[in-house]
Amino acid sequence: MTNKEIHHLYWRAGFGILPNQLKKATKKTRTALVKELFDGSKNFTPLIVDMSLIKQKTKAAFKKKAPKVNDEIQKMNRALIRDFNTAWINRILNSSELLRERMTLFWANHFVVRDNRIDFVQEYNNALRKHALGNFGEFVKAISKQAAMLKYLNNKQNRKQSPNENFARELMELFTLGKGHYTEQDIKESARAFTGYFHNLKGEFVIRNKQHDDSPKTFFGKKGNFDGDDIIDIILQEKQCARFISEKIYRYFVNDKINEEYIEEMTNVFFDNYDIEKLMHHVFSSNWFYNNENIGTKIKSPIDLLVGMQTIVPMTFGKKKALQYYQKSLGQILLFPPNVAGWKGGKSWIDSNTIVLRLRFASIFLNKTHIPVKRKGDFGDPLSRFIGLSGEKLNLFKVKANWNTFESNFKKVETKNLSEYIIVPELNPGTKNYLEMLSKSSKEDYCIQLMSIPEYQMC
Repeated sequence: MTNKEIHHLYWRAGFGILPNQLKKATKKTRTALVKELFDGSKNFTPLIVDMSLIKQKTKAAFKKKAPKVNDEIQKMNRALIRDFNTAWINRILNSSELLRERMTLFWANHFVVRDNRIDFVQEYNNALRKHALGNFGEFVKAISKQAAMLKYLNNKQNRKQSPNENFARELMELFTLGKGHYTEQDIKESARAFTGYFHNLKGEFVIRNKQHDDSPKTFFGKKGNFDGDDIIDIILQEKQCARFISEKIYRYFVNDKINEEYIEEMTNVFFDNYDIEKLMHHVFSSNWFYNNENIGTKIKSPIDLLVGMQTIVPMTFGKKKALQYYQKSLGQILLFPPNVAGWKGGKSWIDSNTIVLRLRFASIFLNKTHIPVKRKGDFGDPLSRFIGLSGEKLNLFKVKANWNTFESNFKKVETKNLSEYIIVPELNPGTKNYLEMLSKSSKEDYCIQLMSIPEYQMC
C-alpha cells in the first residue's frame, strides 16, 4: 500500500497515523493492515466515570425527598456528563481498540439519544461500544431496551390504551429503513408491539405486562401477536434495511457522494447476516475504497479535527470546560446532539463563522508567538485575519502542548516534508504557493501553519 492509501485507511477507520506507525505499516499488505485493525478491536472495554458520590446522594435524596438535594444531584449529573464527554475524547486518543472507537462515534450519530442522567448516558454509550462491530439485529434490539432511548423517544409513555408512536416511527425512518419504505399503518401497528416497554429506577429494562398490547398486529403484511423484537426481526427481512445502513456507512466512511454499484455490493454482503464487522471488513478491503475520488474528500467533524490535532501534538487543557467550549463553538458537543436525526455532517460542518474558527484553532491551542509569513500573496490575504495573531492573546484554554512528544514522533521527518504526514488531500496550487512563502524557522511553527490551511480540514 502507498503512504497515501495508508493515511486514508487510518483516517477513516481511526483518527490518523504517526510517522513511526506509518513506517511499520508500509511493510505490510492491505490484508494484513485491515486484519490488524479488526484484531485490535476484538475486545470491548467499557468507558466508566466514578459515580459513587452521586449514587450516595441519590440514595439519600430518595429517602428524605429533599428538593435541595435533588437540585444538587442534577448539578452533579451535569458535571459528570461533562466528565464523560472528556473521558470519551481521551479514550479515542488513547485506545488500542481504534476501530471500535471510530464505530462507536459513528453509531452515536445513528442511534441518537440525549439524556440528563449520567448512569443512563454511560450505559447507553457502552451499549454502542459493545455492539459496534457485532450483529445489527441484536444491536437494534439492545438499543430499543436502553433506558436513555426509552426516555428520549417517549416509549416509556407507550401504553396499550394510548400508544405512543415516536420510537416506532424513528425506528423505521432513522434507524433501519429510511423515509418512504413503510406506511403510517405500519407505524401504528409496530407502536402497539412496543407498548409496555419500561425501565426501573436503576435503568434496567422491564416489561409492564398490563400496559403491553398482546393482541394480534399486522405489520408489513405479516399477522401475529408481535412484540418489539418481532417487529425488528420483520424489518430485518427487508433488503431496504441492509441498503439503508450500507448507504449511511458509505457516506460516513467512504464518500458523501453515493456510488450505486458499490452500495449494491455492500447491501448484498450485509443482508446475508447483518454482520457489521463483515461489512466493514469488506469496505476497507475493497479496491474502490482506495480510489483517488475517495481520498481526502471528507470534511473533518469538529471531533475529528480536535483529535487529529491532539494526535500530532498532545495537549492538556488547564480549564475543565475548555473541550466543551471548543465543541460548542464548532457545533458538535458529544452527548448533546441537536435532535434525533443527529448531526448532518459533510458541508454542514462549515459556514462563514466556523471556517474562521477552524482555521484559527491550531494557532489558538498551540502558538504562543506570531506565525511567520514572509510576504502576503493571493492566498495569504484572506488568511491574514486569523494566522497572524499573537497566541498569547488567543490562548484562552490554557493549553499545554507536548512538543517533546511531537519532536520525538516526527524526529526523522524533515520540516519541508511535514505536509506528507499531516495533510491527507492533494494541496492545490494556491496552497503550495502560500506554503512556499512561509518561513520554516522551526518544525513546530510549520506544523501549526499546516494545521491552519483549508486542506487540513479534510480527511
